[in-house]
Amino acid sequence: MQEDVNARKWVAAATTAAGLALAAEAGAVPVGLELMLLVDNSGSIDDTEYQLQKTGYVQAFQSASVQNAILANPTGSIAVTYIEWSGSAEQSVRVGWTLVDSAAAANAFAAAINATTRVFAGLTAVQSAMNAVHPLFGTQTGASANGFESPRQVIDVSGDGADNDSPGALLPSGGRDNALAAGVDAVNGIAILGEAGLAAYYQANVVGGAGSFYAEASSFADFATAIERKLEREITGVPEPATLGLLAAGLVGAGIRRRRR
Repeated sequence: MQEDVNARKWVAAATTAAGLALAAEAGAVPVGLELMLLVDNSGSIDDTEYQLQKTGYVQAFQSASVQNAILANPTGSIAVTYIEWSGSAEQSVRVGWTLVDSAAAANAFAAAINATTRVFAGLTAVQSAMNAVHPLFGTQTGASANGFESPRQVIDVSGDGADNDSPGALLPSGGRDNALAAGVDAVNGIAILGEAGLAAYYQANVVGGAGSFYAEASSFADFATAIERKLEREITGVPEPATLGLLAAGLVGAGIRRRRR
């Protein structure tokens, strides 16, 4: 008799848990893309360069090209979050997950970025950053729900230097590989050139996943133009012809990716 009672309790508990999971999933807002902007905030970037980089993102979300790309996707919307990072234990969500489904919402997200202030100026740990923040995509990467569901989860990494502070277990590309294995669809990188070998580092160790691509800005002064173009491609999911040759390299690590839908 006691066994029957325990069995009934177990079934009831399992049914309740399943019901809660379905309710949480049903409450998620469907969007065409969940986009994580992962922005270098390390000490190699001075305050003027920091402002140029941040302003680039602000202007991109205010631009007609990015706003039209958002509205043109099947749901007419994306979810996006803005995160700054520096050393191995330094990651900060500066603007949380935000629904962008109109020009007004894009402008509001741009204003939220513009209102942020600098929090780090340490070493460069891009692998630690990717490793630490990819669970923020929520249930699609095995973590708590983030309020959105989409067919694509993409990390957009920008920076001006190769990793010099992530622990050895994450080198050379462990942060990226862990993100892809958890269910992130693609990691795209934009390198702000100046450091020798940076383009090769980003292509080999940052960019990865299906349809991923590499972009670059020749300097911080050129970042605004480069990031606007990159975001437009990211949101539409259609690469420029020059990018096609990088897609095969971007598939590195995709075989270990576990999609959670």
